[in-house]
Amino acid sequence: MTKNLSENLIEIEKYLDKYKNKTLSHFIGGKEVMSLSGNTFENYSPVNNEKIGSIASGAEEDIELACDIAKNVSDEWRKTSGKIKQKLLHKIADGIEKRAREIALVESYDSGQAIRFMSKAAIRSAANFRFFADMAPNASDGKALPADQHLNYSIRQPIGPVGVITPWNTPFMLSTWKIAPALASGCTVVHKPAEWSPYTAMILAEIIKEAGLPDGVMNVVHGFGETAGRSLTENKNIKAIAFVGESSTGSQIMKQGADSLKRVHFELGGKNPVIVFDDADIEKALDATIFMIFSLNGERCTSSSRLLVQESIKDEFVKKLCERIKKLKVGHPLDPETEIGPLIHEKHLKKVLSYFDLAGEEGATVKMGGKAFSINGAGNYVEPTLFTDVKNRMRVAQEEIFGPVLSVISFKDENHALEIANDTQYGLAAYLWTSDVGRSLRLSHQLDAGMIWINSENNRHLPSPFGGMKASGIGRDGGDYSFDFYMETKNICTAFGTHTVPKLGK
Repeated sequence: MTKNLSENLIEIEKYLDKYKNKTLSHFIGGKEVMSLSGNTFENYSPVNNEKIGSIASGAEEDIELACDIAKNVSDEWRKTSGKIKQKLLHKIADGIEKRAREIALVESYDSGQAIRFMSKAAIRSAANFRFFADMAPNASDGKALPADQHLNYSIRQPIGPVGVITPWNTPFMLSTWKIAPALASGCTVVHKPAEWSPYTAMILAEIIKEAGLPDGVMNVVHGFGETAGRSLTENKNIKAIAFVGESSTGSQIMKQGADSLKRVHFELGGKNPVIVFDDADIEKALDATIFMIFSLNGERCTSSSRLLVQESIKDEFVKKLCERIKKLKVGHPLDPETEIGPLIHEKHLKKVLSYFDLAGEEGATVKMGGKAFSINGAGNYVEPTLFTDVKNRMRVAQEEIFGPVLSVISFKDENHALEIANDTQYGLAAYLWTSDVGRSLRLSHQLDAGMIWINSENNRHLPSPFGGMKASGIGRDGGDYSFDFYMETKNICTAFGTHTVPKLGK
């Protein structure tokens, strides 16, 4: 039964009691520990910008401790059988499902994401663990590659301790998307959560501890990117870094890990086009366009933030778009009716608001929204916003705003749409709406994007590859693609004894 706002507010207070006026610890070597320096920072809810609690602020010495422990238990975890890993990961999934309500409420209050989406994110997180749990027994399998006089076969082995750095948008689900395949592959993990949404990372640590994962296999160190994050990327015991966040931060991480030749996996920014042709199913295209930019407060890497609509239907489509935007429910994230909640932090709110002024300066029209507002005098709320008269070279069309802001750009024909869509530094996702099958396939092959959805919103299939091109990332998540990152492939060649060995010095 869906609970109302009042009931959710009463319930969240129960969960917040263990955080308010207390310090959230790190999780290192199976124990909850404070920073060696004793330093902390404060965390605030975007609902009212009031303090929730204090967070242990990790520094180089805390990261070094976690990385040393991850290295020390790495060999034992690598040798643990796939069947045992499978059972443990399923226990973690059980624990997530058991605490799914708590996870959803805490994350909603901590991040500002509407509870209608967070409840599903918690369940998806359990599905992530179950999926990779069932892949664990065969994670090391390779291929048989016979030749005329030799037999080649490949095997895979875990790369070793890895660092996982996750963002503040849907943090619990995205952390499981990285941590589950790392554990299934046999890697140990040091996780650095985003400082703006740290609480559910410790809930996951508690679940993992209760599930019986050996101490030190998964560790959590809170802190800032400039300190804890940098120390993690520079630590020589860490063999790879999986990072989700801004493209500029990904570039910094690559530089920081260069001296130790770290492998990197980046899921970065996007300025994704949704391309609507005049032969599309207009109502479905409208539904998908609105969902993919205004759900999750627009704070998602795959949001369709550029609407490319064919000139012949632009006026009709924009009119219908405005009618729907007027009806969007902006409110408290714990209200089941809310579709758009507050933005994560005051700093991020200021960033999003800066683009409203910029749009006017560049010659675009703020057709809908374009203002901040408060609820009961508080919160990081912003109106769902629509820019029209946008040219693709404008900054509002080129830069990732990461909020509930949609830019409309018209196009003439297929070639024009392709030119506009590809004219950006990003290449994460693209969405095509057309009834012409040939056109959808032609464009899919030519678009600079790692993922294409045809006549659909973002629909995730766990075995399929997830990732971007250009400044949107390096590598792919999902299914066996995840193991390509967390594991090394080794080739073994043995002779049949029938070939002639070359001779020298005779």
